[in-house]
Amino acid sequence: MARVTVEDCIDKVENRFDLVLLASHRARMISSGSQITLDRDNDKNPVVSLREIAEKTVSPEDLKEDLIHSLQKYVEVDEPESDDMPLIAGGGGSVDSDDTQVTAEHMSEEELLKGLEGLAPPEEQPEPDDVE
Repeated sequence: MARVTVEDCIDKVENRFDLVLLASHRARMISSGSQITLDRDNDKNPVVSLREIAEKTVSPEDLKEDLIHSLQKYVEVDEPESDDMPLIAGGGGSVDSDDTQVTAEHMSEEELLKGLEGLAPPEEQPEPDDVE
């Protein structure tokens, strides 16, 4: 079989830069132990990955998704939102689906200051020197 060139793969992946990224990612996958989908024919991993793309034994879309997933540092999990969740959680006011006003608890300035003092770390007291 003849060596694979970029022209053999360009109809599967139109952008040459994307082709290089996908083929190199697939070659790294093969190096890390992923199963190849073709006979190796004494070819190195980059050539095998290009042949796989040219013969459509691996999907370029799947390779692209896998490449993006491998580069992500934080994976965002989409969780369905419940329509039955209350608008305000906790004690003070309550909201019905028909209510247009939201009631909230009121706090005096003194209560607010006491609450804030409880959140602040205690001030460090200077240690008295032991005088003998």
